[in-house]
Amino acid sequence: MKRFLDIFAQTISILLYPLWMPTVGIVLFCCALHSLQIALPTAYWWVAIGSTFFITALIPLSLILVDIRRGAVKDLQISNHEERTMPYIYTAICYGFWVYFLVKTIHAPLFLSLAGVGATFAIAIVTLINRYWKISAHLTGLGGLIGGVLSYHLSYHIYPSITLIIVLLVIALILMYARLWLRAHTDWQVIAGFGLGLLLTTLPTLIVELC
Repeated sequence: MKRFLDIFAQTISILLYPLWMPTVGIVLFCCALHSLQIALPTAYWWVAIGSTFFITALIPLSLILVDIRRGAVKDLQISNHEERTMPYIYTAICYGFWVYFLVKTIHAPLFLSLAGVGATFAIAIVTLINRYWKISAHLTGLGGLIGGVLSYHLSYHIYPSITLIIVLLVIALILMYARLWLRAHTDWQVIAGFGLGLLLTTLPTLIVELC
């Protein structure tokens, strides 16, 4: 049983790896617009999704693999929080370029650009916190994704379905369990990571909508 739970937790950690979250968010955004019968050219899909994956996942992941090869980082999860500073810094820089891409290239809706800005600040704050305390980047990423989903609903004045909220919360709880089972974090580290990601990607759109 322990062997199964180890494999399950490791698989969940890989599937919900923080660097995948922006790409998942863009895919959900394109699908959401399609459900609202807002037509998007096929080229828009490819450019938005492909470029997001390249900027926010492929480039940082390649740099992390280089760090692993030269011995600066021990593993892909960057288990040692003391090794996280540089990978997080260049990930934040990549996210900054992604926000520029959202605004200037695909002319993304304001909520999406604001969520991108929030995600960039979240990484920067996680970088600072991790120098002293191993806050969960996995949960920050997932919290950011959920915050982006909520920002979409706020921006388009659509009430999210109860089913959607339950599914998102269940996924978050599963990821929390996986990180705790692997002893990668403490309870408060996963909760703080989730709260940070959720807050920073939702708050900018909420402020705009209230103003």
